[in-house]
Amino acid sequence: MASSFKTLTPNDRNSTKTLLHEAIPLTGTMVSGTYADANIKTYSHGMFESVYDYPYLSSSANHIFDITCGFASSSALSSSDTDHQNMQKKKINVYNQMAQVLAGFSSDGNVQRFDQDGNIALGGTVNDASIFLNFARILSKDEIQKGSFSLKMWTSGTFNSSRTGLTTFTDAGAQNDYKINSPAGEYGIVKNAATANQVGLIYYQAGILVLTASVFAGASTFDINDYTLGESLSGSTIDQFANALRYWWYDCSFNNTTELNSTIYFCRAMNSDFNYSGNPTYLSQSKIFVKEQADDMPMTFFTTVGLYSPDNELLAVAKVSEPLKKTPANELTLRVRLDY
Repeated sequence: MASSFKTLTPNDRNSTKTLLHEAIPLTGTMVSGTYADANIKTYSHGMFESVYDYPYLSSSANHIFDITCGFASSSALSSSDTDHQNMQKKKINVYNQMAQVLAGFSSDGNVQRFDQDGNIALGGTVNDASIFLNFARILSKDEIQKGSFSLKMWTSGTFNSSRTGLTTFTDAGAQNDYKINSPAGEYGIVKNAATANQVGLIYYQAGILVLTASVFAGASTFDINDYTLGESLSGSTIDQFANALRYWWYDCSFNNTTELNSTIYFCRAMNSDFNYSGNPTYLSQSKIFVKEQADDMPMTFFTTVGLYSPDNELLAVAKVSEPLKKTPANELTLRVRLDY
């Protein structure tokens, strides 16, 4: 325990933020094929389907993302199939839940629908029928890096036999052009890379992609039942829709972001500071042990820096790589970085 202290001034402290990025690839073979769907978990509630990086019963399996779909109650799809009313309600509930969290409420208290260009005040095209990809935090970390998202999918042809129209959906340029009018944080506009058409929204901190289902309008049959897109959305269960979607998946990639906050302390030992040690072994027969002659300068060797609270309680300890010599003839500045 230290017996002498030196108070740090505001000029001795500096806070910094470092963003660390990691590339995340999600191939189509992982999503559908490699494990014969043993890495796909369905639930009795039927609200979404989960994808794992290994068979989900394996102890080493990690949950990577969820797939679900839904549509607004005002959509024509909401009453198009009277044989699946229970699933219709679930799909409306999924849409409303996502919209409440990600888009919020309008001034009159109604759930805000997903706006294609993000400009809610001016109105415009809304996404009434949406596909939701909810990426696990183990992948997205603190947020998805803006401008790094890319999703490639087949968008036309026939389900699982002659898929065509490989299309890239991306948020390219979003690092300089993103929206902040969401209760869930920042989000970007996802576009068709070839046509620049707006096809969805990606919420960076939430790690959720909202993709308009109409991107698959060119598919003559969307699922294994030979349903069209609209028929699959209204007449299939969410699990059946998710299973079909996985077979249109080609590749997905993005960079995640880990925010590392740091406080840097500049611990300064001036020429007159810390030239004496409180260690009992520093004295021998009442004489400073490190002095050979009476007129020699005292000296100490720094090995440790302690950061204390205002009540002199030890909070953090930093070690130097080798002892540092300190005498009245020199000064030292030790840079201590505390990450959190």
